[in-house]
Amino acid sequence: MQFENENRFHIESDRKRRLTQAPLDAWVRIERLDGPMDDCRRLADLGFTPGEEISVIHTAPFGDPLVVRVRGAQLALRKREASWIWIE
Repeated sequence: MQFENENRFHIESDRKRRLTQAPLDAWVRIERLDGPMDDCRRLADLGFTPGEEISVIHTAPFGDPLVVRVRGAQLALRKREASWIWIE
């Protein structure tokens, strides 16, 4: 039997990842918020809305918290909160 690596079917899903996986100092665009409704509403109130460009500018030694630049402000997010933000 011969098996092929079907990577071509995973291209789109590879581009969409959580904010916790974003590289430092790279601008990324928010695709969606996916977490507890009240917490996602709070993130949206802080400026984390779909279509907005954000950048992770600093991480603590163990990755928690992340410092994120959004709409000209710098905000600290816990890894748990950042994992609710899906980026493209």
